[in-house]
Amino acid sequence: MRDMKDLRRSHPHSRTASVCGTALLLAAAAALGLTGSPASAAPAAPVAAGHGTQHLPSVTVRRGGPEHTVHVTADRSGEAVVTLSSQAPGISWGTKGAESAVVSAYVDGHYATDIVIPSDQPITRDFSLGHLTRGGHTLAFRFAADRSPQAATRATLGGIDLKVYGESTDTGLILRNAPVLYGRNLPELGSAFQSSTTDAPLYEYHEVLPAPTPGHKILQYTVIWTNEDGGTNSPALMARWGRTTDIEWAYDVEVDAHGEPVPGTGVYQAANHQTLVFAGAYEGDRPRLETCTSNNNLCDTVDDPMRFSPAPVQELPAGQPREHMMDVNPWLYPVMAQEMTREGKIESPSSPATPELGDQRTYLYLAVAHTATPSTDAGAVGLSVGVRLKGDPTLYRSNHVDPTWSVTREGTAATTVELPAGTTQSDIAEIVALRTPVTETGASLTVTAVTRAFFLQDDYLPADSFLDWTGSTVLTQDAPEAPLFTAAG
Repeated sequence: MRDMKDLRRSHPHSRTASVCGTALLLAAAAALGLTGSPASAAPAAPVAAGHGTQHLPSVTVRRGGPEHTVHVTADRSGEAVVTLSSQAPGISWGTKGAESAVVSAYVDGHYATDIVIPSDQPITRDFSLGHLTRGGHTLAFRFAADRSPQAATRATLGGIDLKVYGESTDTGLILRNAPVLYGRNLPELGSAFQSSTTDAPLYEYHEVLPAPTPGHKILQYTVIWTNEDGGTNSPALMARWGRTTDIEWAYDVEVDAHGEPVPGTGVYQAANHQTLVFAGAYEGDRPRLETCTSNNNLCDTVDDPMRFSPAPVQELPAGQPREHMMDVNPWLYPVMAQEMTREGKIESPSSPATPELGDQRTYLYLAVAHTATPSTDAGAVGLSVGVRLKGDPTLYRSNHVDPTWSVTREGTAATTVELPAGTTQSDIAEIVALRTPVTETGASLTVTAVTRAFFLQDDYLPADSFLDWTGSTVLTQDAPEAPLFTAAG
């Protein structure tokens, strides 16, 4: 069982540790104000941030207090990433008026990113700081009082690691082209700084896709927002996508064999899910995009004061659904659930007999792979999942008997099945695949895998998966149901 006291996650990419001596730590601590010196005190001796990872002392910033600064030295030019654990006392994304504390980070006096901190428990994340040239630099953290909810008074950033990725490395290429995101300020959705209290863009990952030109490749960047105030309703999100976060591709660009962006190939996901050619401003090769619809589509003009630069250093593995990135960053699940609770979207009492959104701990979270024959009919004949419990004749269905809530896409897809409160793995008698036509075409479905099945624990963190099945089960109009899991005995 994971401990809510540390919602950290492991990095799939390697990090090379560098050893910092006692004198180094004391010097950096002085620069950060941790020894009682004000932020304006004489700078400490620079410390290196190059081929290895530089470890920095913890930072606490307060509403109305000074920023904390550290001087670093990059021993090569490249793309800088800071990894840190953040927490803020009295803060919970589920509490109105205390949703977050916001800390703004600056590099050499330039605004790099806001860090929206949604919890009083530590959460570890990566942030892009942009391109650093070889030599000395200043990294500063400031409590952003104007965009922090009033209940936020201070925030602590710990486990701070700084790494510079060389321009010729694979990760350097990913970071060099990653979008800079700006917040949302739709008048119909309330006051300024909306992204500090709702639909916050908290995480970003990348994929490397084939390009039509030999030797070229397409870099795709995807963002996870905490929810979407518009678009698909929350119960349908759980049925069709297996979560209430909003996960959307944000930006694609083609790069040539030398890693240079191909002019005119940068595109982004605009309003109404259009794909438009990017025509806005760049920072180097990084496009500036703003969240500008209630369902988190983007525009290439920027006028919001909040800036987000999550580092997309993690890559979605081939064959995994997008929700896999939540599984390897499990802190996203509590934040997801807290937004639903705070916004009054959870049915009380929770009941699987209604299509309304229930307590998200009562759902079984699954990922199921399937194809349609013919493939062109995948959108017409969907897949849903059913669960039977021991001693209960009810077939609990992921789509709540609404065919439009079935999974209508091929590949590995996440979904959920709402069950009675208190249900555990030991209560499950059978899990079945169900052919669910939206429009009957006669197509067959072939189910080939269940890659995970778990419940959320009391703290909303995912428990270990209890199911990993591969095979080939065909669903037809005459045989629309087949078992995927049957309890022993």
